[in-house]
Amino acid sequence: MRLVVTQLLGALLIAGATWLLFDRVLQQRDTARSERDSAQEEASGLREAARITGERLAKAAANDAKHTQELSNDLKANQDLRTSVGTGDQRLLIQASCPTTSVHIDTPGAGVADAGTAELAANARPDYFALRDQLALSKRMILGLQDHIRSFCTTNPATTGTEK
Repeated sequence: MRLVVTQLLGALLIAGATWLLFDRVLQQRDTARSERDSAQEEASGLREAARITGERLAKAAANDAKHTQELSNDLKANQDLRTSVGTGDQRLLIQASCPTTSVHIDTPGAGVADAGTAELAANARPDYFALRDQLALSKRMILGLQDHIRSFCTTNPATTGTEK
């Protein structure tokens, strides 16, 4: 009888040890699954962040290309005008008036003949065109920054689904 009890206790001891080992393996499996799921969620979040960043970079590059081309067009138009004025094909006219009170006519019939439309002096033309170039650059910079603000600063960031 002692042999049977000893064998039964041995079998129970082996069964208990097996159950504890099996329980430990199940806990390790559950921990590994949990870590795997967390890693998959993190990887998914990182992929989404990379996608959003890629889209934003592409949009910024498109805005930059658009405004760079527009600036190039403005500067070319200004250069074409500069060339036309230099060759005499076009003139730079200024709006001017000579008040009659400042003109003194000493003798009747004496005076300056109508000299025509007031025109920008030749030595002032380079400054005029430099100002036009700077104005075009400033305008395109401002429009580019406004587009950047509209594109990137007014949108809400997308959630990755990891918030609980």
